[in-house]
Amino acid sequence: MIHTDLIVPVSELLARHAKQRAEKVAFQDAGKSVTYAELNAATANLAAHLERLGVAQGDRVAILLPNSVNWVISLLAICRAGAVAVPISIDATDAEIAYRLTDAQCVLTITMSSKLGQLENVHRELPIRPLMVVVQSGDAPLAEHSFDELTQEGIGASPRDPGDIDAPAFVIYTSGTTGKAKGVLLTTRSMLWVVGACWVPIAGLNENDKVLSFLPLFHSYALNLSVLAVLAVGATEYVGGKYSTAETLRLLQTGEYTVLPGVPTMFHYLLEGTRDMQSLQFPSLRVCLSAGAILPAAVNEQFESRFGVHLLDGYGITETSTMVTMNWNSGTRVMGSCGLPIPGVETRIVDPTDGSDVDVGKEGELIVRGPNVMKGYLNKPEETAAALKNGWYHTGDLAKHDSAGYLTITGRLKEVIIRGGQNIAPAEVEEAVMAFSGVADCAVVGVPHTLLGEVPVAFVVVRAGECIDIEDLLKHCANRLSAYKLPQTVQIVEDIPRTGSGKIMRFKLRELVVASAA
Repeated sequence: MIHTDLIVPVSELLARHAKQRAEKVAFQDAGKSVTYAELNAATANLAAHLERLGVAQGDRVAILLPNSVNWVISLLAICRAGAVAVPISIDATDAEIAYRLTDAQCVLTITMSSKLGQLENVHRELPIRPLMVVVQSGDAPLAEHSFDELTQEGIGASPRDPGDIDAPAFVIYTSGTTGKAKGVLLTTRSMLWVVGACWVPIAGLNENDKVLSFLPLFHSYALNLSVLAVLAVGATEYVGGKYSTAETLRLLQTGEYTVLPGVPTMFHYLLEGTRDMQSLQFPSLRVCLSAGAILPAAVNEQFESRFGVHLLDGYGITETSTMVTMNWNSGTRVMGSCGLPIPGVETRIVDPTDGSDVDVGKEGELIVRGPNVMKGYLNKPEETAAALKNGWYHTGDLAKHDSAGYLTITGRLKEVIIRGGQNIAPAEVEEAVMAFSGVADCAVVGVPHTLLGEVPVAFVVVRAGECIDIEDLLKHCANRLSAYKLPQTVQIVEDIPRTGSGKIMRFKLRELVVASAA
């Protein structure tokens, strides 16, 4: 059953809950909480001020904040202003921020005072200079427009509150095989379809739940589940900051929390961190949810055995507003699979050479069709045309399904490395390495890692007559890439194996890693 009553404008959801559960806490973090009545008022005030500051319908507004209640308020206010939200990781480098601000042509950035210095550096190199709304922290002086003032004080005008849920509402950046991040255009309908077709009927998310989430909100998975789904059903959520196993265990043992979403690495850490604990109880926890990367069957089974709670695995990607398939909280489950297609979504597994459907149990490329599929890639018509063909999104992932329809991801046609649920484009890392003096050639591959799933390893050819200090190379990369994208190791090689057309033969490099580990 698809809960279509939840697939409505954000303003309608806010008004609904402000009336029905005004004093109930909607979101809280370590320092702040907001009730549904307060959330409705704060987002209305901020949205109206954004319009006053010149944000027009369809304009793009960046969010550069850590996980927090203020992040949630910002996202929902942008929606109410009829603008398009562009979330950016709080840990993004200058180059990553600059690319997103310019590619999306952001007119305004909501950020915090501690990021002003970095943004000043970024703005010096930009052809545009977005306005800034700033969350004050500590004794830092206010700059431009104060977030606290704009959320607490209205201007006597109602926000735009557009009713079109099929217009672009979010631009979520994801790395592709080309190395340049692609902005995925998603709508309110596509995102809330996943809520109404997956999180509510399959995971059972409801108004009585209290969610504990450490997922980074700038990712589509967290934005969908940890913000929009919680709002849609009128639940309560604790918005955690950086993931900590000790803090997660402490909070779960309070008995307050019923739902824990995460990525496979997080559940592995919870297992490892409790091996010596004899009596461990999570009194209220009823379900855990995993997405973002492949969850090994062994981890799933061990987790459920130790903690006595279902850990439901699913498969999702940004281009499909997160979830495509999910294991249900009731009925049959196939450990190691990522479940069945969510209601309203069609999947096929096809031969990548001719597009014909493959037989049950055979490997092929997974393609997806449904109301959750993206509108396209921002400013990238060729990439959009290549990914969307006759209404089907071609994922580039290899998969197979059994006779009952349970789907298992087996690999990727893409070269994207998935490290702990975070996507890394090899070409982006290669570009950073190649900019280092003395590097003649480079290739980056993903290699298996016990905890993180995969990590990037860089193979480097040194320019003749020169030498390279690997520590200096890694420092150089750290100035250009987020920490999770940094190569785990750097190996010096004589050449990079390539095909006649110049494509890197990455499988041969992976063989070198395996051989050196033997």
